[in-house]
Amino acid sequence: MRNLLLLILLFIAGSWVSRKLRQAQERANRGGGGAPGQGGPRPSAARTPSLPEPMVRCALCGVHTPKGDAVEAGGDYFCSREHAARHAAAARDAQ
Repeated sequence: MRNLLLLILLFIAGSWVSRKLRQAQERANRGGGGAPGQGGPRPSAARTPSLPEPMVRCALCGVHTPKGDAVEAGGDYFCSREHAARHAAAARDAQ
């Protein structure tokens, strides 16, 4: 009985996968000109791959942050304004 249920389940799963693959193939053959967000033609900006944003290391804690999100102070990069202020305060106290 258990083997019969397993066989039926495998048949249903195989049918579902087969149907999805067939639909994807038909969409690809049609050129994907469906509704927006349905795999239609992409805008030209999406065709040109963008370069990854460089990562910088926080001078205080060492966490790597995207350069666009990092805070730059005194030639150093920080992961947050708080770390930049703490680093500046520590430098003042050291003098």
